Amino acid sequence: MAQKDIPKYLQETHDRVFEHNRAWAAEQKAKDPDFFKHLAAGQNPEYLWIGCSDSRIPAEQITGLEPGEAFVHRNIANLVCNTDLNVMSVITYAVQHLQVKHIVVCGHYGCGGVKAAMTPQDLGLLNPWLRNIRDVYRLHEKELDAISEEGARYDRLVELNVIEQCRNIIKTAPVQQSYAKNQFPIVHGWVFDFHNGLLKDLNFDHQKTLHDIQKIYNLTES
Repeated sequence: MAQKDIPKYLQETHDRVFEHNRAWAAEQKAKDPDFFKHLAAGQNPEYLWIGCSDSRIPAEQITGLEPGEAFVHRNIANLVCNTDLNVMSVITYAVQHLQVKHIVVCGHYGCGGVKAAMTPQDLGLLNPWLRNIRDVYRLHEKELDAISEEGARYDRLVELNVIEQCRNIIKTAPVQQSYAKNQFPIVHGWVFDFHNGLLKDLNFDHQKTLHDIQKIYNLTES
């Protein structure tokens, strides 16, 4: 499609992004003339953020973090699968090279991926991905089935899924080895609530979980 054939509203939405970018760049430079000089010099983030791809949850905006303060990875339903080379590469780079101090798994209530996983139907290509969430349901089947109200059961699976992904992070060699040497990173589980804009800390116990899983998943020995 030639440039002149693009529908007007599509061109306008495209152009709006660049207008906002120019305004943002000018604002940053006005506040700090050296802002982009420092930004170009490199990154030293304290946080690795693993969140859902949902377009309504921009990590920096809801946390107040500035550019350079969070290394971000997002996928459907904020999963950490050991067979996913993308997220494994992100964790390895963030821990070994950037030396992040915190790793946050942030889910959100109303997650479409979690809801789809609770739906007993064939979803084609999504099946292998969503099976990871269905496995979380299987692990906590009694607790979840005891919740009669569907919305509450759905919300609890969102929380349990976040906790399970935190465990998956702690099972990785880079995280275990860095923590043994440096006492960081610490893994956290959070959930974002659309109804009030607030983050809920699930109070994931990093140290206890690490101790519990290392009977089987200890990767600190060289």
